[in-house]
Amino acid sequence: MPEWIVKYWVEWAFGLLATGLLALYKKLTKYEAERKALKAGLLAILHDRLYQACTFYIAQGFIDSAGLKNLEYLYKSYHALGGNGTGTELYNRACALPIR
Repeated sequence: MPEWIVKYWVEWAFGLLATGLLALYKKLTKYEAERKALKAGLLAILHDRLYQACTFYIAQGFIDSAGLKNLEYLYKSYHALGGNGTGTELYNRACALPIR
């Protein structure tokens, strides 16, 4: 087989592979950016709900067992996603309230 045919097919195969890898890289980069944005948005929503609930119970001066369980669910997810100390402080203050 002539050498130029082998060279042509090898170049074509590597070009195809490189194009496919570049497309895959672009797609993965896009998905990673989208995943980070979704995580940040979910963290913001959890922080808002935790803040609202905690400030409500702190202003009320007491918490019921259902409210405490709800705060626990919110806080566990918030903390697992890397929530900051503000939510932790509010959660601890709400947990210290008397249960009625």
